[in-house]
Amino acid sequence: MHVSAIIAAGGRGSRFGGAEPKQLLPLAGIPILKRTIDAFLNGYAFDEVIVAVPPELAANPPAYLDDVIVVEGGERRQDSVANAVRAIAPSSQVVVIHDAARPLVTPSLIERTIDAAVKHGAAIAALRARDTVKRGDAAGIIRGTLPRDEIFLAQTPQAFRVGVLRDALAIASSATDATDEAMLAEAAGHHVHLVEGDPRNLKITTPDDLDMAERLLGSSNSVAAIRIGNGYDLHRLVAGRPLILGGVTIPFEKGLDGHSDADAVCHAVTDAILGAASAGDIGRHFPDTDSAFKGANSIELLRRAVEVVHRAGYAISNVDVVVIAQRPKLSPHVDAMRTSLARALGIDPRQVSVKGKTNEGVDSVGAGESIAVHAVALIQHAR
Repeated sequence: MHVSAIIAAGGRGSRFGGAEPKQLLPLAGIPILKRTIDAFLNGYAFDEVIVAVPPELAANPPAYLDDVIVVEGGERRQDSVANAVRAIAPSSQVVVIHDAARPLVTPSLIERTIDAAVKHGAAIAALRARDTVKRGDAAGIIRGTLPRDEIFLAQTPQAFRVGVLRDALAIASSATDATDEAMLAEAAGHHVHLVEGDPRNLKITTPDDLDMAERLLGSSNSVAAIRIGNGYDLHRLVAGRPLILGGVTIPFEKGLDGHSDADAVCHAVTDAILGAASAGDIGRHFPDTDSAFKGANSIELLRRAVEVVHRAGYAISNVDVVVIAQRPKLSPHVDAMRTSLARALGIDPRQVSVKGKTNEGVDSVGAGESIAVHAVALIQHAR
């Protein structure tokens, strides 16, 4: 059976506040969106995972979106889901929809929602109300008490046979602002089955929710292992080579000499993250005696090193880089380097620091004959 997953990440998170969408904020050092995607890539064996994101993110997606299908989100949630549905394979039979802001979803919850959708046509995860439920008016006056055993709090994932989901989306109109797909399915005349949800599967809507998610992650491991790695690299400056630092080509009359593109920033960061994970160094993984790496793009080698770190069970929290160069002036290029490194590392640019220093005329660096780089990386168990 062909099962597709859609992660709705097209919203702006206005209730959360802040300058960027909440799904891009770090949760225990890892972007919320990445945690949610990983839950789907590493849990149930989906045939495809489609992620609807804001247009600016779709145009410049971070590295952690490389293994999914990326589509632009719309003005409303159902618009984003509709865009994603258009990208599913024609052979898809069941579609699972999940909020990007629910990063603590478990494989068992995903699986039982799918099973219920296969059996009943439509299913959602939901929690039975535990408290007495009151109905109030705008003035804050209670107007009735609702039967608690009939009240359920909807979550995601929500799963549908493809025909049911298409019926649901077909009735969406400009006058309809559905808060979830189950609401549309109900309006289309379909019965939606309730599946036992998970209290830990909270939706991050406010900063307090983010704090709660941090605590829930912390409670899943008695000790969260944090590890630090150092990296260092130095290359001679020579004529006839481009100067590439942090994946950014910098205008200069000389470039760094080396077997690959000699990107000393990427080399130092690669050593730092590998060292933190006790996974060797750049020479072990990408030896300069191997012709396959002659002229290699070091930002791509860094991406491969990140995969090694992830396979070892770690996530990258932050990286701090010091570039020591007498010339050229690096400050105009620092932000571009931070962005480039962040994409390769699969983290937010705010988790990457790049600083330029001179060597005050001392030794080969101070004489303008070479460039040196120091890097420090912090990693932690991905949990």
